[in-house]
Amino acid sequence: QVELVESGGGLVQPGGSLRLSCSASGNIFRINNMAWYRQAPGKQRESVAVISRGGTTNYADSAKGRFTISRDNWKNTVYLQMNSLKPEDTAVYYCNADEIEYYSGLIKHTEFGSWGQGTPVTVSS
Repeated sequence: QVELVESGGGLVQPGGSLRLSCSASGNIFRINNMAWYRQAPGKQRESVAVISRGGTTNYADSAKGRFTISRDNWKNTVYLQMNSLKPEDTAVYYCNADEIEYYSGLIKHTEFGSWGQGTPVTVSS
């Protein structure tokens, strides 16, 4: 079994910065694409940024130029550096991995569509 755990959320003033982290635990063999999503109150969950195992990135228009996604494959961790934060960035941020290969004993398993529990980000003065 694998688990994604986010950290780094909190309260920040407009124009401030936060760095989110998401680590996968378990006997991980390989993680494919990793991504950050967010869900604001009363709204649908939306994609913020995605990064391939090789480091190719893609951003939502709202994140371009302000957010940077990165990953450390050795640590099975993905990061989201958020700068110039705006009140409209307020949301719960979720980590996602589309495909995780892991070992349980000697047996290799694949888990699809893994989500973390979310970390709240509030941008307010």
